[in-house]
Amino acid sequence: MSIGTRLFTWLNGELVGTDEFGNKYYVHRRMKGQKREKRWVLYKGEAEASRVPPEWHAWLHATTSVVPTNRAKPMAWQKPHEPNRTGTGLAYRPPGHTLMGGQRAKASADYEPWSPA
Repeated sequence: MSIGTRLFTWLNGELVGTDEFGNKYYVHRRMKGQKREKRWVLYKGEAEASRVPPEWHAWLHATTSVVPTNRAKPMAWQKPHEPNRTGTGLAYRPPGHTLMGGQRAKASADYEPWSPA
């Protein structure tokens, strides 16, 4: 984050919470005539938007006005957060990808390339 963001946060920001990754969430102190409050996050470490948990994402985008609390136990359907691995060696590569050997298993109604007769 830039020095301008830090200065703006120091002068106008009110800390409302942190998440399990150490990111800090702020709201702009209310000003007269302001229709919607400004909300933002200061990331711990690298600024990577995929590191914002879903409940905080909903709060940042004003989908909910309730500030998320750190739940001790996640819901049964929730999976632990995984970072975006696109562009890394750990990125998903389907069978047949050139970096996975370039050969895929045959399918029952497999593709037949067109060839001129």
